[in-house]
Order: sequence, then C-alpha cells, then structure tokens
Amino acid sequence: MERRETLDEDLTLDIAPPLSARVASFSGASLAEVSYGSTINGAEANLLATREHYHLPRLNAYEAERVPSIAMVDWLAGFRWAGLEEQAAIALATPGRPSAWLLALFALGAFVMRGAGCTYNDIVDRDFDGRVARTADRPIPSGAVSVRGALVFLAAQLLAGLAILLTFDATTIALGVASLILVFTYPLMKRVTWWPQFFLGLAFNWGALMGWSAVTGGLSAAPLLLYAGGIAWTLGYDTIYAHQDREDDALVGIKSSARRLGARTRVALAAFYGLAVLLFAAAGFQAGLGWPFWIALAAAAAQLAWQAARLDIDQPADCLAKFRSNRFVGWLVLAGIVAGQPT
Repeated sequence: MERRETLDEDLTLDIAPPLSARVASFSGASLAEVSYGSTINGAEANLLATREHYHLPRLNAYEAERVPSIAMVDWLAGFRWAGLEEQAAIALATPGRPSAWLLALFALGAFVMRGAGCTYNDIVDRDFDGRVARTADRPIPSGAVSVRGALVFLAAQLLAGLAILLTFDATTIALGVASLILVFTYPLMKRVTWWPQFFLGLAFNWGALMGWSAVTGGLSAAPLLLYAGGIAWTLGYDTIYAHQDREDDALVGIKSSARRLGARTRVALAAFYGLAVLLFAAAGFQAGLGWPFWIALAAAAAQLAWQAARLDIDQPADCLAKFRSNRFVGWLVLAGIVAGQPT
C-alpha cells in the first residue's frame, strides 16, 4: 500500500514503503527509478533514499525545489572567495589607492585557498553531508567525485596557494602557513563545540592580518581590530546560514550556534553585528580614515540591523536571502575604507 506525503501545501509525492532507489551510478548524469514511478537523476535518488534511511524529516517545499542541484555553489561564495577581508586590510594599510597588483594576488590566493578549505571540509564531512538534505547532493556524498579525486584536487589547490604565498615577504608567508592550522581544524569543530561559526571566523578573516602585513611588513592595532570585527560578523552571518540545517543537524549530531541559540538568535545577531560595527569603527579610527568611511559604515550597520530585525529562522529561504545580503556589507566596508583614505 502506498502512502502520500504532503510537501507543505502544494507539493505531493507518492512513496511506497520502503523507498527503493535503483541507481546504476550516482554520477549525476545517470538516471534512477524510484518506487513511486517517476524518473530522477542519481543525486536526487540518493538524497531521498538518505532521508528515508535515516528517518529524517520530510522535505518541505523549499528543499524540494533544491533537490535537482548536484553541485550547487552558493552565490555568496563569490563574495567570500574574492578575499574582501584581505583587500580591506590592504586598503586600510595603504594611504591613497591600494596596489591593483597586490589586490589581484590576494583575490587569487583567497579564491584558491578558500576553495581548498571547502574541498577539505567536503572530504571530512562527507558522511554528515550525505545525511543532511541541503548537502546530500554535494559531489562526494552523491558519488560524482571520489574521495581520492578530491584529495588530488586538494593537493593541486594547496600547491597553487603555496606558489602565490611565496611571492610575499617572510612575515606574510609565516602568517599564511599558520593559517593552515585554522583551515584544517575548523571542519572538526562542529563535532566538539556549539560554536563552530566562531572558528570559521578565525579562519576566514585571517587574511586581514596577511593583507596588512603584505603592505607594511608587520602588524598593528588596526588590522587586529579589523580581524576581530570580521570574526564577530562571521559569527552572525554563519549562524543565519546554519539555521537552514538546524533540524537535520540535530538528528545527525552536528553542533552549531544556530542550534544553541534557537529562538534567541535575533538578539544574539544584534550583539554579534553590533560588536562587529564597533570593531570596524575602531579599526577605521586607528587608521585615520575620513568621513566617507563613516558614511559607508553607517550604511553597513543599517543593513546588519535589518537582518537581525527581520530574520525568520524557521524559513530556510529567508535565512539564505539574509545570509547572501551580507555581500553588500562587505562591499560597503571596503568601499568606505578606500574612499576614506587621505589623499
């Protein structure tokens, strides 16, 4: 006997228990038949069978729309990979206009090394990813890429990152090597602490120290304040991101700030974002930035306040939209630093 599962108000699937996916391969190009008779690709069948096997909650309409994606790359990744933290630090350290060559090198280095971090994270978390609806169709858990293939790709990324790093001075190289400790320990944090988003902030914003060092050959209060502000900002926006997976994370045992904070998230966001703005302001003051920076920072603060006030943690689509909107915050801060430098 078949049962009918309702997906929110307007989507239905006929599923014969137990759900059986007959899959030739999970390459994403192959097709699989499932017991309710429709034809879907391997990644979709893998996702549905995974939820059935682990008794995960039924798909909602938002998730159902995302099932066909086999290797969806979040649009915000472009903002994160562009290395805005590094570029902000370079601009902060440079009177007048920053070096276009240095900005390009750091953008390329950030793209390569954050890609390496994502590859490593996908390798380490492949079992967890296969049990969470939003990540079950990633290349490794879906079978599109083997672990060995991912390791080869990771090695190539690390070598490319090293080649770029060796073009800088000794202090910046040392900072770059030290960053690997954070890059390779962050994916393990969700197993041991409720605050893996804090460790993500430590890793993602490390480039602020490197960018300043590449210009000045050392460190001072301004880049440290910029780095600390980036950590607080990351703690906020990645908590929003983690709310998309809150229910599945609880079932498979993944810890996150979203699970810890729950209904208190909006209050916490106000605190995280407020601290970030104060630290960014302190960095700008230390660097002697002019009035354009303060106008841009005020606009960024307003955008962050909007996120904290309007976030609906129970709507994954809203969480993703609010998360993505942080790209505007990054560009505002960067533009304000550049425009606020004395000429």
